[in-house]
Amino acid sequence: MRIGPWTLPNPVFVAPMAGVTDRPYRKLCKALGAGYAVSEMAASNPRLWDSVKTSRRLDHEGEIDPVAVQIAGSDPEMMAEAAVFNVGKGARIIDINMGCPVKKVCNVASGSALLRDEARVAEILRRVVDACRPLGVPVTLKTRTGWDHASRNAVRVARLAQDLGVAAITLHGRTRCDLYQGQAEYDTIRQVKQEVEIPVIANGDIDSPEKARYVLEYTGADAVMVGRAAQGRPWIFREISHYLASGQHMAPPTYGELRGCLLDHLEEHYRFYGEFIGVRSARKHIGWYLADMPEATQFLPRINAISNTGDQTRAIEQWFDRHPPNEPITATAARA
Repeated sequence: MRIGPWTLPNPVFVAPMAGVTDRPYRKLCKALGAGYAVSEMAASNPRLWDSVKTSRRLDHEGEIDPVAVQIAGSDPEMMAEAAVFNVGKGARIIDINMGCPVKKVCNVASGSALLRDEARVAEILRRVVDACRPLGVPVTLKTRTGWDHASRNAVRVARLAQDLGVAAITLHGRTRCDLYQGQAEYDTIRQVKQEVEIPVIANGDIDSPEKARYVLEYTGADAVMVGRAAQGRPWIFREISHYLASGQHMAPPTYGELRGCLLDHLEEHYRFYGEFIGVRSARKHIGWYLADMPEATQFLPRINAISNTGDQTRAIEQWFDRHPPNEPITATAARA
């Protein structure tokens, strides 16, 4: 599929996740088969642009184009200014967050809270698209089916987005009030796809090659976006892409492949964050990779107690030394 001038290599995308989809993780997912990745959401408030956290999120060095940056906010002028600022920092696609359900975002009328104010939705989309059009940068939208089950308005929002020049829409099959509970529904995504001509990307509970194919066939969507199921399992993108193209399953990674993937990820993670933050922020990734592995319940507390990157790396190497490198990881462990 295409987003503006960009032709993407496959229809399996990485969802933006705060605290997860940083530059090292996006690069890894793309190397393991993701056709496209969107950054963590960046604040639209200019007062935050000089913060350490935002500066990291603006660092796209070595990332494969198209670099897609998600922006969040409720003020149309600030959102337009943030879009232009991020284009200047290397963004080639601007994604607007109208889907985040967390309270600290919704309490400032941002994220999915915007779905209760369609006039503001329209003004934000108009201002951002108008700001990006002269720069040749397409604008996309990520949203949910509505605020709650009684006020699903995804079809209206999608039509509005298309009319205002948005290049593609990603739809998570839950309302804001659902948060991440229950099962995602795909009927609304199917309805949206039938009502608009711009590309539609389906999101929500896509955790296997079979589920990805089902969602694509049922909704007619142009692509799927994988979020939580990729935590600690970045090879899911090549698994889904291969299955969609061939109907065949790939062999699970071996312990040797997992070792290389994890250690390469950590090396870049440490370089990106530095020693103090790197060793601490790596713990969640290690936990996701190894959660269902043998002896993980005894090993992970030890990892969480380590306070320097060298010891953290050595502990992981020693753990993998106990497992034959050519042995495939189990089906259960592959979902870690």
